[in-house]
Amino acid sequence: MDSREFRRRGKEMVDYIADYLDGIEGRPVYPDVEPGYLRPLIPATAPQEPETYEDIIKDIEKIIMPGVTHWHSPYFFAYFPTASSYPAMLADMLCGAIGCIGFSWAASPACTELETVMMDWLGKMLELPEAFLAGRAGEGGGVIQGSASEATLVALLAARTKVIRQLQAASPEFTQAAIMEKLVAYTSDQAHSSVERAGLIGGIKLKAVPSDGNFSMRASALQEALERDKAAGLIPFFVVATLGTTSCCSFDNLLEVGPICNQEGVWLHIDAAYAGSAFICPEFRYLLNGVEFADSFNFNPHKWLLVNFDCSAMWVKRRTDLTGAFNMDPVYLKHSHQDSGFITDYRHWQIPLGRRFRSLKMWFVFRMYGVKGLQAYIRKHVELSHEFESLVRQDPRFEICTEVILGLVCFRLKGSNELNETLLQRINSAKKIHLVPCRLRDKFVLRFAVCARTVESAHVQLAWEHISDLASSVLRAERE
Repeated sequence: MDSREFRRRGKEMVDYIADYLDGIEGRPVYPDVEPGYLRPLIPATAPQEPETYEDIIKDIEKIIMPGVTHWHSPYFFAYFPTASSYPAMLADMLCGAIGCIGFSWAASPACTELETVMMDWLGKMLELPEAFLAGRAGEGGGVIQGSASEATLVALLAARTKVIRQLQAASPEFTQAAIMEKLVAYTSDQAHSSVERAGLIGGIKLKAVPSDGNFSMRASALQEALERDKAAGLIPFFVVATLGTTSCCSFDNLLEVGPICNQEGVWLHIDAAYAGSAFICPEFRYLLNGVEFADSFNFNPHKWLLVNFDCSAMWVKRRTDLTGAFNMDPVYLKHSHQDSGFITDYRHWQIPLGRRFRSLKMWFVFRMYGVKGLQAYIRKHVELSHEFESLVRQDPRFEICTEVILGLVCFRLKGSNELNETLLQRINSAKKIHLVPCRLRDKFVLRFAVCARTVESAHVQLAWEHISDLASSVLRAERE
């Protein structure tokens, strides 16, 4: 393919993408295939000779689309949103064309510097404390990670390195292995499974702190866990607080947990993967109160801020905590400006070496939507979630299980878990809408998350009518 054909095919692909998204509402939101469906449809080996572009495009509809879950359908209400917008797609095209591997400033100065500035822009949109911003001479700063899972792991590893060095400086006879055996981290029993995975990868004991009746981690439960473990000779060093849990969008109490972490000298990391986008709206900024106590903070613009995956925003108060943990500086990566103090090499802030020019997506989206446009987008989703909540509350057969704060509604039929499992199975088998469940204590609960960029009130109303009709069918069958 030369540049002339690329121009033609590129325009065709843009048309295909636009047609796909314009018509996505007409596709079944969930695929009707069985595991292993794809392998018989393609050859066992790669072709020896080139194939035509036309044949590849035909196979998209024939082979790929039948197995796609359409996350951007206005009838997709599962998990949490995955962001998508045309400006971000265009920026991704440019990122692919530039094709730099921005591990250092020298590897592509614009890649590094735009990321630093975009993370400051976003931090200011969130009204983060000044300590988290790079500015011209700040000690903190932001970095784009691939996911919230990576951000949690990076924070844990940095905290682990920091406490080991502190303890060895005070007591040189302590070996790293001896210290590692005593280190313990904490998170709410409602935290995402990626926090537990970070502990597994980091070789750290992770303990779940019982949440309260609102599924929030509170000071008393955390303090009790810390005191118990210190009495047993363990060394608490790391706490993950969640703002907007995956199960029910609950919020750990930062204003209680934060001061304890600071008093105990424990690294506090905040995981706001989904909810963080909402904090750009003044009416939701209170949910972030207490961030000043944190050592690191993370959320995913690729969930709810119209920046396509992957783009996970992470800030630290002291970037030397990261670079001190991950700094590897072989001669072939050195460059003449790395000690200037004015730039950063992001390879020292993350687990991989290479990185894409992801800040282009943020730059395009922030400029083409503006802060007010992004705020309006968040508010619309929240309004739609409250609309769905109102519909549920009007039906005495159902109950709302947790407070609806942002774009997630947790609800269920009044009755047994088996009844609700049957309802969910009916919903997803019909393939008109897509939901996933959660478990809150001993209850099986359905989650309705407002997800798609194009979702409107009419889609929410149709989804509720569909759920209500299926509920009637399930309840009739139970009585018979």
